[in-house]
Amino acid sequence: MADSFTIQISSNLVNRLSGDENNIKKKTKKPKAKVAREPHQPKVKPTPNTPTSSSGGAWPLQPPMFLPVAPPPPPAIAELEAIRSVLQESERVVEKLEKQESSMLQELNQRAKELRNKEFKLPYQNPIPCTAEREACLQCYKEHAKDPLKCAQVVKNFADCARQARQQVS
Repeated sequence: MADSFTIQISSNLVNRLSGDENNIKKKTKKPKAKVAREPHQPKVKPTPNTPTSSSGGAWPLQPPMFLPVAPPPPPAIAELEAIRSVLQESERVVEKLEKQESSMLQELNQRAKELRNKEFKLPYQNPIPCTAEREACLQCYKEHAKDPLKCAQVVKNFADCARQARQQVS
């Protein structure tokens, strides 16, 4: 078996991937401050004593100061990107392992078939000697059931063949 490994994702790994190695503590989400977009100003009717911008001698009204809305902090985005890249890498590793598993499964099935064929296949057996003489002897006894002495020569041939076979084995 080649290339077997395990992937562990810890908060320390995520912090290192996001570039925030110094801050190892868990980050908690801070609630964002709600900023009013446009406060409603009551309409003021000009009075004769109040100077307006159209009279030329008055000070112009300045719009209220708004604090700019800051984008989410970049470490959170970097952290998400790091997690996404780790997940993508994990998916690639899983796909690779699935392919490897399927090839190993095919190889296992092939070897199992080979072993099964070897185990259940009868080994080469020598043919039984003197089968022809034996069959001739049985046939003769069937034909001459009432007079078996007529089969003496066939029986003698069968006995000679059996003796020769025993001599060859030993």
